[in-house]
Amino acid sequence: MNRATAIISGTPPSTAPADADRDADGEPLEDAGAAAELRQLALPAELHGQRLDRALAALVPEFSRNYLRQLIEAGVVHMQGQPVVKPAQKVRAGDHLAIELRPTPMSQAFVPQAMALDVVYEDQHLAVIDKPAGLVVHPAPGHWSGTLLNGLLARDAAAAHLPRAGIVHRLDKDTSGLLVVARSRAAMDALVALIAARQVRREYLALAHRPWSGAPAREIDAAIGRDPRQRLRMAVLDPARHPARPAQTRFELLQNAPQGCLLRCLLRTGRTHQIRVHLAHLGHPLVADALYGGAPAAGLTRQALHARRLAFRHPLTGQTLDFVAPLPTDLTHALSAWGLTMPADDMDPAASPAR
Repeated sequence: MNRATAIISGTPPSTAPADADRDADGEPLEDAGAAAELRQLALPAELHGQRLDRALAALVPEFSRNYLRQLIEAGVVHMQGQPVVKPAQKVRAGDHLAIELRPTPMSQAFVPQAMALDVVYEDQHLAVIDKPAGLVVHPAPGHWSGTLLNGLLARDAAAAHLPRAGIVHRLDKDTSGLLVVARSRAAMDALVALIAARQVRREYLALAHRPWSGAPAREIDAAIGRDPRQRLRMAVLDPARHPARPAQTRFELLQNAPQGCLLRCLLRTGRTHQIRVHLAHLGHPLVADALYGGAPAAGLTRQALHARRLAFRHPLTGQTLDFVAPLPTDLTHALSAWGLTMPADDMDPAASPAR
């Protein structure tokens, strides 16, 4: 069961302004590979004879006509395989269009959308949410609506006055578990400072392929950047040869099975897909993480990663907060299928304080 513990101690940390385009780890808000979306379109009969910019506005309503006109003039709209640079060019029924879409403040659909959210803790400054697998955190190409951000805007009127509705860090779409969001600007700036200073404990549970061997605990320090051979992925790279940022993860073996292993993962940094990339680099890809070589197994069809624990000092009151999210049903069934169980001493959040 989710629970929070709080004690009064210390003083609130110093604050730093939140960046509207990046999370507190300095990572871009869009998912890896989602900085641009190439969309293929066929002109329906009812748009025959329309201006190109007007037709696109009807076909891609999440973007403004003015922005689409800019894309046309930039040469990223193709008709019948050829670039088109005149917004007034007329289109014909059946024309094939290709357009490269990029996120803009207007296109990111910052609109309230009511949804059920599992709020573990809430006060006037922040909220902690247990995110289900399948929920996108922040709008990006291909996911302009139905995101956690949209749900926050519907749930909390104050969210509309905060950058990215108070979101300060992310979980991948198919990762379940805990994340904190701000409800005031002071809390947002302070949470960003806490995460940047590595003063928020973010603990994950991972089910990975192949039994773990060697030392039961390993500290991995391997820089991560976009894979130069496959732009949808991230990869461990040599910073001297490729753009890459430092990334550190601690892995602790909880249990082994003939098919794989159950691990506790502690983030020291928060790079895009960090745990997934580091485990694949070690030869232990997450179960069902197709992007990084993990095959479906144990009944799982989504990556076997759960943000189980979140612990930090409240940025304004100084309280120590410690939250634990139970395993979702699909992960519980997966552990059972492999004959694994959660160790009893791993169920107590007080056993390992925030650091």
